[in-house]
Amino acid sequence: MHRLKTGVIFGGCSEEHPISVKSAQEVARHLDPARYEPFYIGITTSGAWKLCDGPDADWENGRCRPATLSPDRSARGLLVLEYGRYETISLDVVLPVLHGKLGEDGAMQGLLELSGIPYAGCDVQSSALCMDKSLTYTVARAAGIATPRFWTVTANEHVDPDQLPYPVFVKPARSGSSFGVSKVSGRDELPGALDVARRYDSKVLVEEAVVGSEIGCAILGNGLDLLAGEVDQIALSHGFFRIHQEDEPERGSDNSSVTVPAAISQEARALVQETAKAAYRALGCRGLSRVDMFLTADGDVVLNEVNTLPGMTSYSRYPRMMAAAGLPFAEVIDRIVALALTGDGR
Repeated sequence: MHRLKTGVIFGGCSEEHPISVKSAQEVARHLDPARYEPFYIGITTSGAWKLCDGPDADWENGRCRPATLSPDRSARGLLVLEYGRYETISLDVVLPVLHGKLGEDGAMQGLLELSGIPYAGCDVQSSALCMDKSLTYTVARAAGIATPRFWTVTANEHVDPDQLPYPVFVKPARSGSSFGVSKVSGRDELPGALDVARRYDSKVLVEEAVVGSEIGCAILGNGLDLLAGEVDQIALSHGFFRIHQEDEPERGSDNSSVTVPAAISQEARALVQETAKAAYRALGCRGLSRVDMFLTADGDVVLNEVNTLPGMTSYSRYPRMMAAAGLPFAEVIDRIVALALTGDGR
């Protein structure tokens, strides 16, 4: 049986580098060795690419060779430097196990498009669109999907604090995992929150707080053929949900717990899943994404954000939602790869 030569790219330059490494570790544990011949490409926080033995916690200090993806389609694969010469390793497919800037914002997808190698997940356009929350909301609203009221603030723009309906959330427009996010209860807190958000992005989103349960739905597939995982629900003891902010997230959060399946009615569950699918299609997603939403007391579903390369760690929500729907992680990987290889016009 031919084993697929599979590039697994992880790490990266964003603040989510450590999360990506943990996601890659979980992917590595579930790759079927009979199906896949993996090539692990780690990207350091400074942006250096290295072909390594695997994504263990100390991967940079192991046996590594400088490597990069060739943007030349006649050399479709990895260019690996060894003994002063580059050798080419062909790849059948790439799994970008990356989070945040330069990973899920369209930059990596653009390089993969140039390379001509099939890759898992969303394309350049949908990756960029979902990474920018203000653009996500604009497109979703045009498709009839409810979103919070929001305002965008650019680098040198002033926002009138008296015009905002507190409480609001202030967040980087193009970041993830709650980095740089603040809940603002009054005008005096706004300047500090804007400063925090601008550490991560020059474009800031100010969004009206939605009163409701935080819920999520994992989506897998292309076009009209979509599979929705079980809906999950986040319960908070205080503050707001800050994924990956804990020192040891494997041990759980200090202010939240996630329940799968969510403790909601079947009617609400169906509405959440259909809304997630509608958002996924409207934003042009393919392969996989996790759609985060709010469910209000009136039964309305409001979009929060779409993660095109969601976390795949041992404690991440996407694989847990799929597992609750009867799809173990190894099969999720198989399906994501199969979707990448269909081409679908890409």
